[in-house]
Amino acid sequence: MEELLNQVLLSQDREVFNQIFDDYYPIDIALSLEALEDEEGNLLKTFTEMASDDQLVEILKEAEPELQRQIIQSISFKRTSTLFYLMPDDDVVDILGYLSVDLRKQYLSMMKNASQENLKAMLAYDPQTAGGLMTKEFITLNENLTVSATLNKLREISPNTEVIDTLFIRNVHHSLVGWIDIRDLFIHDAEMKLSEFMNTQLVTVTPEVDQEEVAQLSAKYNLSVVPVVNHRQVLLGIITIDDIVDVLQEEYQEDILRMGGVQESEEIGGPFKESLKKRLPWLMINLVTAFLASATVALFDDTISKVVALAAISPIITGMGGNSASQTLALVIQGIALGKLDLKEDRYLVFKEIVLALVNGFFTGLIAAIVMFVFYQNFYLSVIVVLAMMINLACGALFGYFVPLIIKTLNQDPALASTIFITTATDVLGYLAFLGLAQIFLPLIL
Repeated sequence: MEELLNQVLLSQDREVFNQIFDDYYPIDIALSLEALEDEEGNLLKTFTEMASDDQLVEILKEAEPELQRQIIQSISFKRTSTLFYLMPDDDVVDILGYLSVDLRKQYLSMMKNASQENLKAMLAYDPQTAGGLMTKEFITLNENLTVSATLNKLREISPNTEVIDTLFIRNVHHSLVGWIDIRDLFIHDAEMKLSEFMNTQLVTVTPEVDQEEVAQLSAKYNLSVVPVVNHRQVLLGIITIDDIVDVLQEEYQEDILRMGGVQESEEIGGPFKESLKKRLPWLMINLVTAFLASATVALFDDTISKVVALAAISPIITGMGGNSASQTLALVIQGIALGKLDLKEDRYLVFKEIVLALVNGFFTGLIAAIVMFVFYQNFYLSVIVVLAMMINLACGALFGYFVPLIIKTLNQDPALASTIFITTATDVLGYLAFLGLAQIFLPLIL
């Protein structure tokens, strides 16, 4: 796809160019455009010149922020305003949010008053809240309208809306009172009022609600669209399924980065100084905690000097404890993200994780013990390996479960902060368990 697009842009074959839009999804075209080797921007400029307004709109809706910015910079202000007019408001707000304040003002000033006011209102919200995600292109209908009148109205207004499968119903005070699926209109009598068969079970959010909570509500209630209302239940906008999916993907990526001690704002091609600034503090904290593990080992110098094999086996015990904690941590982070875990609940899960860790510790410890026996021919050392493995895996599971929940109750990010504390805890406890048991049973090992 990338090679084909490159050839078409170099040859400027308009017929094949249009065929590409017929044969491929806009997202694939956008990804190929991003991957082109085009340092001077000549290919991108050719692309924007060859693309129709409708084609360019589809690409802008799917492109990453950097490509959106490049496209806008390569076309005139007038054409950009035309493209914005053709795009859903929420997509326009996303693009404007990435631009400088001066550029944003210039584009807004060129738009019609109604569009300008809508966009200004949406830009006032934090982009990671319901208000920042919502679009104002939706359909609301009076509850006293008949099915016949509703169908006539839809023919007039549906071309200007983003979603028409869900219709929202308001009362005379403009408060949201229900919703219907567009298919309901075809199974009810033409003279029946919407209020007679509308669904009054509403799941709504206010503009200030965090995007992660919006995604959780959508998943919990299987919603394809989430209405955004004010304190008087007046419908301000809707959040569509495509934006909800984007949020879920974004939150997942953020959690993965945080678990690695990397902030979500850091990009792989970002400035060296920024990457250093964001990573170094966490590595420094990790260095301090590593000294704790080292100090723990130092407590058993005398024991290790008598049984050198302990130095070779210790990292296995601590490493396995860390792995056990990471497995539990991943499940707990997922549960927190989906709103399914709470510190005061799910005692069964705690019990399950401990038992599971003990069983895993027994089997992995048994295998490790057999290997150690082959190498060192020491039965009691092998027994200590099994016991230490069970203890550390169980402790690792406990830390993996409780640490992120406790951090969450302190209003900190569990995905970002948990890993460092858990790694230290499993290292320290692993050394204490293994070397402590070795010191207790030293006469049997020697």
